[in-house]
Amino acid sequence: MNTLDTAQLIALAGALGWASGVRLYLVVFLTGLAGYLGWIPLPQGLHLLANPVVLGASGFMVFVEFFADKIPGLDSLWDVVHTVIRVPAGAALAAGVFGADSSAMGLVAALVGGTLAATSHAAKATTRAAINTSPEPFTNVGTSLVEDSLVPAGLWLALAHPLIFIPLLVVMLVLSVWLIRVCWRFLKQLFTRVARIFSGKSDPGLSPAFTLKSPFSKNDKHV
Repeated sequence: MNTLDTAQLIALAGALGWASGVRLYLVVFLTGLAGYLGWIPLPQGLHLLANPVVLGASGFMVFVEFFADKIPGLDSLWDVVHTVIRVPAGAALAAGVFGADSSAMGLVAALVGGTLAATSHAAKATTRAAINTSPEPFTNVGTSLVEDSLVPAGLWLALAHPLIFIPLLVVMLVLSVWLIRVCWRFLKQLFTRVARIFSGKSDPGLSPAFTLKSPFSKNDKHV
């Protein structure tokens, strides 16, 4: 593969933006490694990712994030800190696909990439926060491992089968918006109850009529 065609470039920009909201350091490391080893011809705007120093730094952060993301509570704190990192990074990486050749396309890619990164990050953060309300750690670890595998799979699919990846990305975007709505509604209900308890007001959870709806089940969970 000497050059990437237009469909691959569009799919790559979308994949970089979306995946940055989930696993930014893994995106940087895998993209740079693929360019360093000559697996793909990186666009000029992404050549910096193949620098050995960048590879070393991103590889170290991949190692740190792999474990931090699997510890309940710490994963949500990690997400909060990275809210101001993942979104602009996703925009910058997507812009790097086109920015060196066209400033207009680079700007469009940055806007789309930043939006995708913000959406996937919000879906990840709210979903993990909802999962962390459960005392068992296995769902948290399993979800984290799924995220670990989705990122390289998405990057590979964007380059190998861009016309399949693009509609799948739209589906993922719709699913992310749905997850944000469902999990945020669940968390808002939970936070409201906790705030009432600490404010000394009567707890509606003591009433048999009170139900706390799980974001991942149609059944009501009595509290």
